[in-house]
Amino acid sequence: MSQTQLVVIGGGPGGYAAAFLAADLGLDVTLVGEDVNPGGVCLYRGCIPSKALLHVAALVNETRHASAWGIEFGEPRIDLAKLRDWKERVVQKLTGGLGQLARQRKVRYVRGRATLQGPTSLTIALADGGQESLSFQHGILATGSRPAAIPGLTIDSPRVMDSTAALEIPEVPKTLLVVGGGYIGLELGSVYAALGSKVSVVEMTGGLLPGADRDLVNVLAKRMETVCDTIMLNTRVSGMTEEKSGIRVTFEGEGAPAPQVYEKVLVSIGRRPNSNIPGLETTRVQVDRKGFIVVNEQRQTAEPTLYAIGDVAGEPMLAHKASHEGRAAVEAIAGHKVAFEPLAIPAVVFTDPEIAWCGLTETQAAARQRAVEVVRFPWGASGRATTLDRNDGVTKFVLEPGTGRVLGMGIAGVNAGEMIAEGVLAVEMGATADDVRLTIHPHPTLSETIMEAADVFFGQSTHIYRPRKKV
Repeated sequence: MSQTQLVVIGGGPGGYAAAFLAADLGLDVTLVGEDVNPGGVCLYRGCIPSKALLHVAALVNETRHASAWGIEFGEPRIDLAKLRDWKERVVQKLTGGLGQLARQRKVRYVRGRATLQGPTSLTIALADGGQESLSFQHGILATGSRPAAIPGLTIDSPRVMDSTAALEIPEVPKTLLVVGGGYIGLELGSVYAALGSKVSVVEMTGGLLPGADRDLVNVLAKRMETVCDTIMLNTRVSGMTEEKSGIRVTFEGEGAPAPQVYEKVLVSIGRRPNSNIPGLETTRVQVDRKGFIVVNEQRQTAEPTLYAIGDVAGEPMLAHKASHEGRAAVEAIAGHKVAFEPLAIPAVVFTDPEIAWCGLTETQAAARQRAVEVVRFPWGASGRATTLDRNDGVTKFVLEPGTGRVLGMGIAGVNAGEMIAEGVLAVEMGATADDVRLTIHPHPTLSETIMEAADVFFGQSTHIYRPRKKV
């Protein structure tokens, strides 16, 4: 039986970030993953390949939009083989780089599947067919999540895809139904629509991106109405059957349409934590009713030697949250005084336009009956947005009444995801609207909308006339 100070089970953004930091702190580390190199679902079958495809979709959409500026490109000719090759080269470059970083740090990377044998030992079913036993002082469970399925409606057919299968782009179907109006479904639906599919979306709630700020979602919803053939809200799928021409789907709900046949169906109704770790029952680790492993502020489980991070340890299921949790867990294992207690975790939906938010949202404030002041700067007044011909955006702050302390920020518009970090920093630092407006932003940029949104709080925004209400 081989030995290690720390074993990390799962090679995704949480797992490899934890392993790398532990090695930097001088620990002997073994990282167990199922792929050739570290990277996990995010790099191999999620965040990275989807963003590579979304970049292509954005380019296609921009060439079509360019006719408004007097430039005609014509319809693009899409070579799917080259597109898939481009996506795979992106994945290989990044995962190969992680493999190199693991070797440089002397992290032992083992390709295989781990089974816990207790709180300080496990076996690994190696990818080459062998088996290894390993004892450890501490372990981090970073097993991630998997696509959720519709109970009782899943059928075994290549025409019914989950997000993993959809990212392979096996073909561009003439018609595609996206089941679920969440961020994964909308992102992939946008890709297929740009490539030429006639895309329909069905969402069981009354709006796209359930739970997200309606101010931001409304901007995206208007755009999606032009991108998609049909958006069906307050509607659920009640049945799916395969026939020669495709998948026949039946619906139920207010104004549900008659049964329709789609060449392909993408089921994207969320993700489920991978907490069914083999051998977990040999430990004191607890799992809650939603399937998440229960952890404390240090990400430690009920079994003192074991920690859990990322999707398996609770929402939000975001790669950057997993990475920071991994670092917190490692510092706790190394004996440092640490706790994972962020005031703001940014979320980004990489559609066109993008949506991003952090901290307290207006929707959450209303649900909690918390008094806040909300200020908005419409991108119709942004010079930079106008030069891009993309005035369909808004930047908003959720502020503490009286003090103007930044409690949250939201952005809908081009490159929103690149700008939201300023809001995260403002929340974490306890900045006020005054701090933000006195921070000089470059002109002409979209980031100016952040400064001007803060100016709105004082009724002094240069580019919109919105006097402060007298109390």
